[in-house]
Amino acid sequence: MTEHGTIVVVPATPDRWEDLTAVFGTRGDPSWCWCQHFVTTGQGYAHATAANRAALHDEVATSVPPPGLLAYHDDVPAGWLQLGPRDRFPRVTGNRRYGAVVAGLDGESDNPWRVTCFVVRVGQRRKGVAAALLRAAVGFAREHGATSLEGHPVDVAALSGKAHAANLYHGVLTTFLAAGFEEVARTAPARPVVRLGLGGATGTVGA
Repeated sequence: MTEHGTIVVVPATPDRWEDLTAVFGTRGDPSWCWCQHFVTTGQGYAHATAANRAALHDEVATSVPPPGLLAYHDDVPAGWLQLGPRDRFPRVTGNRRYGAVVAGLDGESDNPWRVTCFVVRVGQRRKGVAAALLRAAVGFAREHGATSLEGHPVDVAALSGKAHAANLYHGVLTTFLAAGFEEVARTAPARPVVRLGLGGATGTVGA
């Protein structure tokens, strides 16, 4: 358990499934995606709400370590963050632009982890939930043997138009920079790749 003021962050374990479903809600992208975008390939997941929910339930029930973190604000389920070893996410490892960036950063003994998704419940936004989740993710990844933690957030300042909440599930650059991550490259004008070295291996930055 990690506490950040009135926000408490814990691993998403099976006994917290109902709290996780409260965060995902019944409207918007989380309610049908159930964080299956990065653990799948193709577009079939976009038409499989029930299967997506079942898949995440199975991940929470069986994955060691748990596949994400759950935040509570004043004891109310408030947010979720998905993370794990990079090779757990085929949509990440199959991204050629992203792969070209990180290929030059990995050492032979590295165990790079990746933050993929944030979900902050309606009514709990602008309270520091995403920042608390990310800070907790750094410690969680380190505790489970990660040598680095990466993200592929959105640089809101570099967008040509308004930033819509539905497009910010990757996280935003300022949140990562505040947590100590360093930008290492960009795959698009508003899509930086950020990385935080967690010590104990070569090929990392920000240790």
